[in-house]
Amino acid sequence: MRRGGRIIQGMSADASRKIYGRIGGLTAWSRLDPEVMVGPAHRGFRARFERLVDAEGQLDPAERAKRIDRALRAHMLTLAAKSAEVRRQRRREMATTNRKAGAVR
Repeated sequence: MRRGGRIIQGMSADASRKIYGRIGGLTAWSRLDPEVMVGPAHRGFRARFERLVDAEGQLDPAERAKRIDRALRAHMLTLAAKSAEVRRQRRREMATTNRKAGAVR
């Protein structure tokens, strides 16, 4: 892989890309304010939940903030539950595959 005219010897192109990607990311985070890096994304994500809990904008700001936080927590817990279920399913599939492979021998 080439970057700035140099090649990383003894590494696959994929491994080189990963290393240069990490270097670039860490360099950006070291030089820029975190608000610049992720601020717009965080604001957009939170705005989604604000629209969900108070589409008409009628709630008191303190109440809206509480509801947004609860909606965010519910969303994250839902993601965690789905992730855990996928991991359980993969473990079951691996166990079944391993049992079948042992029976074939």
